[in-house]
Amino acid sequence: MFFNRRSSEKYLNEKGADMKFSFGLNLLAALVLAACAHQPMQKPDAAPVPTAVDNHAPEQGTGLTEQKLIRAKHYMAASANPLATEAGYEVLKRGGSAIDAMIAMQTTLGLTEPQSSGLGGGAFLVYWDNKAKKLTTFDARETAPKAATPALFLDENGKPMGFMNAVVGGRSVGVPGIPKLLEDVHKRYGKLPWASLFDKPIALAEQGFTVSPRMAKSIEQNLEPLKRYPQTAAYFLPDGKPLAAGTVLKNPEFARSVRLLSEKGSAPFYQGEQAQNIVRAVTGAVDNPGKISMADLKNYRVIEREPVCAPYREYEVCGMGAPSSGAIALGEILGVLQNQDMKALGAENIHSWRWIGDASRIAFADRDYYVGDPAFVNVPTRALISQAYLKPRAEEIRQSDKALENIQAGKFGKAYAQGMAVELPSTSHLVVVDKDGNVVSMTTSIENAFGSGLMANGYLLNNELTDFAFNPVGADGKTVANSVAGGKRPRSSMAPTIVMKDGKPYLAVGSPGGSRIIGFVAKTLVAHIDWGMDIQAAISLPNMLNRGSQYEIEEKTAAADKAAALEKLGYKVQIRDLNSGVQGIVIGKDGLLGGADPRREGKVMGD
Repeated sequence: MFFNRRSSEKYLNEKGADMKFSFGLNLLAALVLAACAHQPMQKPDAAPVPTAVDNHAPEQGTGLTEQKLIRAKHYMAASANPLATEAGYEVLKRGGSAIDAMIAMQTTLGLTEPQSSGLGGGAFLVYWDNKAKKLTTFDARETAPKAATPALFLDENGKPMGFMNAVVGGRSVGVPGIPKLLEDVHKRYGKLPWASLFDKPIALAEQGFTVSPRMAKSIEQNLEPLKRYPQTAAYFLPDGKPLAAGTVLKNPEFARSVRLLSEKGSAPFYQGEQAQNIVRAVTGAVDNPGKISMADLKNYRVIEREPVCAPYREYEVCGMGAPSSGAIALGEILGVLQNQDMKALGAENIHSWRWIGDASRIAFADRDYYVGDPAFVNVPTRALISQAYLKPRAEEIRQSDKALENIQAGKFGKAYAQGMAVELPSTSHLVVVDKDGNVVSMTTSIENAFGSGLMANGYLLNNELTDFAFNPVGADGKTVANSVAGGKRPRSSMAPTIVMKDGKPYLAVGSPGGSRIIGFVAKTLVAHIDWGMDIQAAISLPNMLNRGSQYEIEEKTAAADKAAALEKLGYKVQIRDLNSGVQGIVIGKDGLLGGADPRREGKVMGD
């Protein structure tokens, strides 16, 4: 059963100005990567400072894959790994639902892309039920053990621990949500028999699959944490050497776990032998044990929540609310841009990126102050995405032709301290549309690459608790909204999104990327909605984003040419690898159009 905690957020029905698509081939060639609560705003207490996330590089790319716009009439699936997409496609071809396909895809991803997600992690799912004409969301975020305290990530001197010292081991592991999510949503929306959905991942685990270049590169980049625990080292570093691309890899223990899931559902993962193995791995982790108990696992619940929807042009952009900041931050960014004709400015105009950059800085300032688990903090969602708040913020940008010097958070009710938490980008996103018009957009994660570095039952365990702020109290002495507490869910930036038009789903989209997810998805939406690019071109467009302290620009692309112009506007600029993993499906009158990110190994399939 779901734990249904409906939030007070309701759909916003405000509509923007009409939008018409325009598409210039010369613009596309230049920009596509391959060519390259009505509350007035008050003065806040303090300006935000650079956060710890800026000190951690995104997952490094492994080169570009060729991606083309894919068309289909009836159903479509897209994910970051070809084998996972194939698993979902095969389910759809057999008449399965979007949820059935998602289950096969997620389970396969846990085997073939283990550095990013799996049975030891969590997810946020946005779902359109076409029969009921209802949009809803499911929170399968990992949960802190009951014994966790605000001092979880403080050292013996009361200072925040070093990030990787906190990550590797049991301390960072939250109660996983994936097994429960898969079972819960299948009971409501599945069509095919439960056990039939796991044939592909079981076969791949038993017979072997080919290690991809991206998986091999991720192993090379994370040798130290992978060496720390014998079970993990034996799997990823056989004979002390990292697995090479092209190696055929088997995981019989994973196959046994998935077969158990297929036969007995999620119960063994929360009360049986699987649960005991998780507790043993976490509490027995050498040098850095955690606090998960059997009671923590038994008490885990998936929470169904009201979607957070914000108007943009003639669309409503809908996604996951708190404890995710994804839909709130996207709603703020787009709500600011709603007050500017981005189509008229165009993708080449540096002031388009000034608007996007400063809108993002506003969203991140508010996010750091106000977003946390709504069971523990009062998140002012409706006020944050309202035009009563965002129109004056847009005027701040309009009144200047330079980057805003100081971006301050708005002030809403109880004031929290700014909370800084590192979110790393080893996450995955998948989208599915079935023949009956049901739609899935799901972002799934174990947080850092290879999570905590601990394995149990053939899969990695997450390190999602490091998404909490390490210091529970701000410099001003106020409590941080995203501080650690027993039973609390850490803040996330995951932004699985379904864009609605005239009450129907129009686009399913999302990305991995830690706190950069928000910028990756915002760029894709603006490129598609305002600049008229098809979904593949919008995904491939070079990444440019701002999380508060600097403008990050994707290296080795045409976007790097904008660095000097942004610096003249007053931004600090960093050119770097920005390895997004956007997947998107447009649901049009004439069928489905799908795109996958060329920066990863994604694949789109449909009929």
